[in-house]
Amino acid sequence: MPYVLLAVGVAAVLLTLNAHFPRRHPWLLVPGFFAGWLSIELAPHLLVAEVAGMGSAVAFGGLEGWPGWAGLALGAAGAAGTIAAMAASRRTVVTLEECGVPLDLDPERAPRYPVSHLIVPPLCLIPRRGVKVQRNIVFHEQERLRLKLDVYTPAGENTAKGLRPGLMEIHGGAWVIGDKREQGLALLNHMAVQGWVGFNVNYRLSPKATWPEHLVDLKCFLKWYRQHAAEYGADPGFLCVTGGSAGGHLTAMVALTANVPEFQPGFEDVDTSVQGAVPFYGVYDLVQPGPWPVPMGATALMQRMVVKRPFHEEPEAYAKASPVNYLREDAPPFLVIHGSHDSLIPVAEARRFVERLRETSASPVVYAEMQGGQHGFDVFPSYRTARVVEGVERYLTGLHRQYREGTHPSVHPGEHPAVPGEITESLE
Repeated sequence: MPYVLLAVGVAAVLLTLNAHFPRRHPWLLVPGFFAGWLSIELAPHLLVAEVAGMGSAVAFGGLEGWPGWAGLALGAAGAAGTIAAMAASRRTVVTLEECGVPLDLDPERAPRYPVSHLIVPPLCLIPRRGVKVQRNIVFHEQERLRLKLDVYTPAGENTAKGLRPGLMEIHGGAWVIGDKREQGLALLNHMAVQGWVGFNVNYRLSPKATWPEHLVDLKCFLKWYRQHAAEYGADPGFLCVTGGSAGGHLTAMVALTANVPEFQPGFEDVDTSVQGAVPFYGVYDLVQPGPWPVPMGATALMQRMVVKRPFHEEPEAYAKASPVNYLREDAPPFLVIHGSHDSLIPVAEARRFVERLRETSASPVVYAEMQGGQHGFDVFPSYRTARVVEGVERYLTGLHRQYREGTHPSVHPGEHPAVPGEITESLE
């Protein structure tokens, strides 16, 4: 039993070290990410498991030899690191407030995220009370291709209040995996409770799909939305877009390539603009290495499965797939969210994108850097996820209010501080 306690202690320390100092070595990247993702965003659950494991080992004689005492010391250090991760998560509200998200907007109609979901994370898979989900609605059909979406709408007494703001959710998964049933659920449920209509959209995946087919599919949704949004209670003239990872990249592309004919073949005259964008931990530049050892476009994933062109021979193909190359003055407002401990997409990727976007856009560009946050942190309904979800809803509600009032969000010269850092910025 002393060696069992030692094993528990070693595991606790390794999880803590990986959480606070993410591994970026190629061989450790994927396992390090999953371990950090679980141990950071489920830190309270991990702490309970660590304490229970050490307590059980001690109760059955784990301290009868030096390995047990060493294991207890290591376990205590690991538990302390887990508590530190929890403390970093608790600063989420401070980060959101300092970066300019209007958390006090209409506080009387902002119910907190349900505590039950924080205790039992799988509950987020079940629609919340007051939310109706209509699944597998076909929004684009061509020959054998049938693209589907799920719609999240207010239910019950909240249904008859006129046309509502719409939100498009784009799932991630490195452009090759993922599904509408897996991501964005916490946000879409919360938005529906607050009176929004959410659309969780699927698109073709690589290697079957070749860029820019992913983006074209999402533009097809925008065409469908203009025609059918009112049938689901949504305003055809107001839509914001969000998504994480590859979905964050696609979110930025959707927001910045409005009405670009190349990405909407056959429906070039359709308005594909959106009124706001909230990309989570996305990739924004496939050409410049920056925080990457090599450019993202030069990876085997992009060359063999997604874009399917040799990077060094056709760099222009990767430039055309990079949101940073579509920056413009009339870009919609952005709220860019990234975790400081992201081991898959370095946080510097978000910082440099925000800096470039602010140099060009006349709309607000708000940047929220989640201290201690890993890649995909919002998949689990953790404390950090709950506060970010609430913050995103407050931010987008502010944009919708301005839309109804006929005003456009703007910033004054000199309002944007340097990146990185917290941002103080108001929507006017």
